[in-house]
Parts: sequence; structure tokens; C-alpha cells
Amino acid sequence: MPRDLRRFIALLESRGQLRRIPAEVDPDLEIAEIADRLLASGGPALLFERVKGSRLPLVINALGTVERICWAMGMEQPQELESLGKKLALLYQPRPPKTFSQAVELGQALFSVFKAKPSRDLLPPCQQVVLRGEEVDLGQLPLLRVYPGDAGRVLTLGLMVTKDPENGIPNVGVYRLQLQSRNTMTVQWLSVRGATRHLRKAAALGRKLEVAVAVGVDPLVIMAAATPVPVDLSEWLFAGLYAGEGLHLAQCKTVDLQVPAHAEMVLEGTITPGEVAPDGPAGDHIGYYGPRNEQAPLIRFHCLTHRRDPIYLTTFSGKPPKENDMMALALNRVYTPILRQQVPEIVDFFLPMEALGYKAAILSIDKAYPGQARRAALAFWSALPQFSYTKFVIVVDKDINVRDPRAVVWCLCSRVDPQRDVFILPDNPFDSLDFATEKRGLGGKMGIDATTKIPPETDSPWRDPLTPDPAVAELVNRRWAEYGLADLNLQPADPRLFGYEF
Repeated sequence: MPRDLRRFIALLESRGQLRRIPAEVDPDLEIAEIADRLLASGGPALLFERVKGSRLPLVINALGTVERICWAMGMEQPQELESLGKKLALLYQPRPPKTFSQAVELGQALFSVFKAKPSRDLLPPCQQVVLRGEEVDLGQLPLLRVYPGDAGRVLTLGLMVTKDPENGIPNVGVYRLQLQSRNTMTVQWLSVRGATRHLRKAAALGRKLEVAVAVGVDPLVIMAAATPVPVDLSEWLFAGLYAGEGLHLAQCKTVDLQVPAHAEMVLEGTITPGEVAPDGPAGDHIGYYGPRNEQAPLIRFHCLTHRRDPIYLTTFSGKPPKENDMMALALNRVYTPILRQQVPEIVDFFLPMEALGYKAAILSIDKAYPGQARRAALAFWSALPQFSYTKFVIVVDKDINVRDPRAVVWCLCSRVDPQRDVFILPDNPFDSLDFATEKRGLGGKMGIDATTKIPPETDSPWRDPLTPDPAVAELVNRRWAEYGLADLNLQPADPRLFGYEF
């Protein structure tokens, strides 16, 4: 059975993680309201069999938990994601091996690349039905309107494929598209994304930019598209590395682009540089409405191909938790070895979901010299393109669990003098969707050194932390059953017991 959305849906259903909804539901606000309640409670994926105004069934919340994301990537535990990250780190910035074991490890990684090479399908399922010209009617898709203040219906989980007009290297990204007419959509993207570079190059060459949008792909391919890859590597190759086998691609019918052969549908079109239309406002991942953009690039679609009886896969953004937040948590594990290779002193790092996936980062370091925390923060901001938009970086010692908010807050309050340990970088390129900045697209960054201070960082003697006596701790371990406490579960307590509300 090929790797595709249908196989993943079958897996979810077999594990009790999919609910079919036979009642007719409205894609205007109603579906999002239902899905949002399930997302907030870690509920199952939903397959709406009857969507008002469309003949297509709709799947949402497929990647609504980290567990389901692991399943999509052929894994069972989040810890396995870090093993994948180690392999990717070798390829992201390869270094000459210094030992035989390192040579073997690099060789295995390179062999994985060989196996991951994509192949071409001559009779791809995504082209079982072909619609051209006036036959293309995007209004027949079950596009969602998520929030009452949204300007229109949106497509949110399609993989947009473009190609560098100069070197031909493709870029795959996930962007929000807003319906404008029967065959046009506007696209909302950030200036650092690969597709925007391609549009700028196309404009300089006086060409249109060809675009393909694949909808309903294997979720593993979505995760590959969200991974920070070097600009000269293809996301298709990374998808093959994730899967352990090459991805099946199909040549589009009307544009010189390739797409996943087992996608449910593919939209083909072009962007004429300078042709724009108003886009938004729309609910955004920040948790507020994004502004109306009068200059959003306009895509004209002239071909739509799809499988027989296609399934529409979608999601939506907003205040966490949302599916994109679960993806960010999973990718956090993948990023870690890549980041360690870029910034060796980093032991671990975490991007809290409540920080919108990337607005705040917590780093732990093996501190060896004064000023190292600041160096680590500065290196983090430049390590990967995604981190250039991180507002806050908190650096703690290696003994602190970066995923424990109570431990991090304790460090902030016990190890930080704001006058000495907080530094601001003003006027940096910034996420244009973040309206908290005074100037759109330009804002500050804050670094916080929450590590133990060593001279000359401080002239005051640093106190010893409170720790139990090792001999007594071992004694209590031995006598635990004798105390009559063997039946007690000593997992971390529910934070609500200490006055925290969720």
C-alpha cells in the first residue's frame, strides 16, 4: 500500500484515533468550532462525510497530537524523532569524519540519501481526473472560514511548489491561500520563505512564476516541508529520508513542476509579478486577526487534477493548541541535533507551544566560561532561518529540564538580575504578522542569561543549591516499601494541585 493520506487515515481509524461525522456540517465557522474543541482536549482526528456546498469529504485534526505525528513518520515515541535529527544533522552541515565510527555513521547517512531519491510515476493517482480552463471551480472545494472576522474562505494545508528560475531547485512550503474568485487565490507568506525568493527572481527576469499546490498529501511530506532544509536541497529528498524510501512524484500537466503522485488533488497556476489583490483579515497563529494586506500576490489557477473521489485535508491557525503547534513540538526534537551541530555548547532546547511555536526558546548549555550564555543566544538566532523570528531566548544550565516550566521560572527568579543578565537587540527583521512591534516587520529581541554566574560576571559568591543528602536518599529508596508507600505513583504532580489553572 503506497504512503499517502488514505493509508494514514486507515491507521488512525485502526487505532481508535479517527471519528467519522455523518451529519451535514457547514465549512463556514461550524467545522472549525467542532475541531477546535477536539484539539484543545487532545481528541481524535475527524472525517466529515457530508460538507455543505461540496461533494468532498473533509479530514481535520489528523496531526492534532505529537503521538499521531510520530505515527505519520513511522515512529511510536517522540524520542525517536531525535535519532532522525542526528541523521539530518550529518547532511545539513557534513564534516570530515575523524574516527572510523564517524566514517561509518556518515556513510550510512549518505546511503540513506541514495535510498531517498524520488522516483517518477507515469500514471499518478493525483491525475485520474483532469480539469482545465473554465472547468476549474475552486468554490466547489470545502474551503473553511474559521473565524467570524475572516475576510474569506481559505486553503491552509496545501503544499505549494515553486522552482528557482535560475537553478531549477524546487521549494516546498505551506502557506495560507484565500479564495478570491472561481479560479484565483491570494497567498500569505513571509519574506524569508523560498517561494518569495523565487517570485523576486522571476520578476527580475520578467517571467511569471509557475505554482503547483498539492492538497491531501501523506502527512510525512507535510512534516518534511516544515523542516528547515538548506536552500540547495529539496524537501522531496528530505521526505524520502523521513520515510526511508524515495517519494513518488508526478510531472504536472501544465507547469514544469513535480508534485507527490499520491496527493488527493493538485492545483496548477502562475503568479504574474506585480499582480496583487487584497487578502485578509484572517485569524492567525499569533491568536489575533492578521491585518488586511492590499498587496498579496494573486495566483491564477488554470488546471485542477485529482483522484477519483478525493479527500480534502485541512487545518487552521489560531491561539494554541492547534495542529501547527503539535507539528512544532515534534520538529523541536528533530531540530535539536541540527542545532547542536551549529552551536555545540547547546545541550538541549525547547520551543514551548504557548510561545506560538517559535516566539520563545529555552536553551540549556554546558557552561564553561563567562559570557557563554549570551554567545549561545546570539548563535541560536542565526543558526536556522526560522529562529530569526524568535523574540525571546532564555539560557539555563544543563541540569535544568528545559521542558519543565516550573524549573525554568525558578531559574528566572533565582539566577537573573535583569540589570546584568538581560540584553536587547533592537531593530531586527521581524515577523510581519506580529503586530506587537512598533514598526511592521522590524522589532527587538531579548536574551536572558539564567545560568549560574561565574567571575567576572559577578563579584558576589554564588550560593550552593539545595540538594538532598545522597546517603539518606539511597536509604529512603531501600526502605520505600517498608514505609508502606510502594503503591504511590511518584510521577510529577498535576500542576493544578499547586494553584495552576489550565
